[in-house]
Amino acid sequence: MDSINIKLIERMQEKAELSLLELSKSVGISKTACWNRLQRMEEEKVILGRKILFNRNAINLPIVVFLAISVGRHSPDWVEEFSAIIEKFPEITEAHRLTGEGADYQLKIVCPSMEAYDKLQQQLISEIDFTAMSTKISLKELKNEQALPLSHLKSPEVTL
Repeated sequence: MDSINIKLIERMQEKAELSLLELSKSVGISKTACWNRLQRMEEEKVILGRKILFNRNAINLPIVVFLAISVGRHSPDWVEEFSAIIEKFPEITEAHRLTGEGADYQLKIVCPSMEAYDKLQQQLISEIDFTAMSTKISLKELKNEQALPLSHLKSPEVTL
């Protein structure tokens, strides 16, 4: 990961809709070189995709729920089955396996209403083998940063 690739990533995180020409000019390389770097980063899975962010409240998704799930089994087969189940629900926008006390998995769920969340939770209850569930409802979102921090890539000792 050289300084030009880092600049490309920074610019794309700031403004993904930049044209190839604008992007290449902003980092000081030709359009062809820029295109080649972007293609390489996609092949290497540095770039996973390009999406447009929406205001969830403006599209009637005001409810954010964090669902903690504890399970009794931790086998690779169970994790694969669990992953397939949660993949069926577009309302589940994040899923994390955790360490520590309290829960084994944390799901972030967005819904248009509490009734919609209740329906989704009942579906999960019927499909997932779990030992405990705990729901926390977000009252106010204080920060939701989609851009990743990149300062660690700029230190001279880091090579990727």
